[in-house]
Amino acid sequence: MGIRTYGPNAVDWEERVDVDRLRTQRLARLKEALDRSELGALLSFDFHNIRYMTSTHIGTWAMDKLIRFALLPRGGEPVVWDFGSAARHHQLYSPWLDGRTDDPEQGRARAGISTLRGAFNPDAGIADGVAAKVRRELEKHGLAGEPVGVDLVEVPVLKALEAAGLTVVDGQQVYLDARRIKTQDEITLLTTAATLVDAAYDELYRFLRPGVRENECVGLVAKVLYDLGSEHVEGVNAISGERCAPHPHVYSDRILRPGDPAFFDILHSYNGYRTCYYRCFAVGSASVAMRDAYVRCRDYMDEAIALVKPGATTADIVSVWPTASEFGFPDEEAAFALQYGHGVGLSIWEKPIFSRLVSLDHPEVLEEGMLFALETYWPASDGWSAARIEEEVVVTADGCEVITKFPAEELLVAGQRYWTSDGPLAATREAESHRNNGRVTS
Repeated sequence: MGIRTYGPNAVDWEERVDVDRLRTQRLARLKEALDRSELGALLSFDFHNIRYMTSTHIGTWAMDKLIRFALLPRGGEPVVWDFGSAARHHQLYSPWLDGRTDDPEQGRARAGISTLRGAFNPDAGIADGVAAKVRRELEKHGLAGEPVGVDLVEVPVLKALEAAGLTVVDGQQVYLDARRIKTQDEITLLTTAATLVDAAYDELYRFLRPGVRENECVGLVAKVLYDLGSEHVEGVNAISGERCAPHPHVYSDRILRPGDPAFFDILHSYNGYRTCYYRCFAVGSASVAMRDAYVRCRDYMDEAIALVKPGATTADIVSVWPTASEFGFPDEEAAFALQYGHGVGLSIWEKPIFSRLVSLDHPEVLEEGMLFALETYWPASDGWSAARIEEEVVVTADGCEVITKFPAEELLVAGQRYWTSDGPLAATREAESHRNNGRVTS
């Protein structure tokens, strides 16, 4: 049986996502990763790492603020210092943090704030206050002399930690090591997130036609996702027409035209877990050049997926993808993220990474329970069209399962309203010739 999918509600008659198990297993994996390291503690300012460690969330508005922080001491339990009344909310509603106490300092959800990315006056002593809070907690555990692994940190806070006598080192690899293999509940949440995008693509396919704008497509997708229960629409990458090659990675207000290629990447969060999920269409009709590019793009995807299984490496996967020079780039750095793969979890780029830039020399071994996205791209021979496909896969005991289900085996033509006596005007060479003679293709 494949990965199960459920409705988003909790019910008493079916075992779905067990959030208590999710919290427990995530923290256990982080503790195990810390124990394998040489660090005495992990200090996090990264929104996603704080959520993984403490199972707290204060809204996506806070994702880039670096205002909250959390500490996991070796052999201890996590403590989170949070923004304003958020700490009080955790004390009341997050019992796994032991916050229900008359003395907030005895609980593990506490009031605390960092420097607001420099907005506080540097003389206000906020950075020193962060360092003092962290040091006091480490002293309780006899760890003040041990290295502290930090994921992201502002320079004033880093200097304050060091001035407080703490040895600060890179802790990112410990977090990423813990998050590399997904738990049963994480896989269910990631699959549910992809299910919402399946529905968004169905609506988008029905909506696409000449005359609509890229930004209208973004609005439509965002509404579908939020209506279905998305926590955060991180971005919708909408690219059409001559913007497909080169690929700019950002949507515009461009109006779609007959014969345009159009591809989209939908990135959103369901209960914290994300998607990175491209699909590619033709609008009204598809040229021979566009169809050929799509077939090439799909072949590279299928060859990669066929190799995914425990024990395979990222080098095995990227070896079937073309070199940068084969599709018009001078080197792998210049072509980075076009033939690409990356872990997906609480953030969209996690371990493992698949790229000819790094994977051939630094391969990573695939393991059961990894969940990642594979992306392929191919420019068309007409010089301006291009195809882009992405699938998310889970590594299973004997292979993998694709969890992105909107059809992508063949190029779909949306808004098909043009007919000849032989049927839909889609892939005829006459259509290609007529369109290219009437427009600039540079």
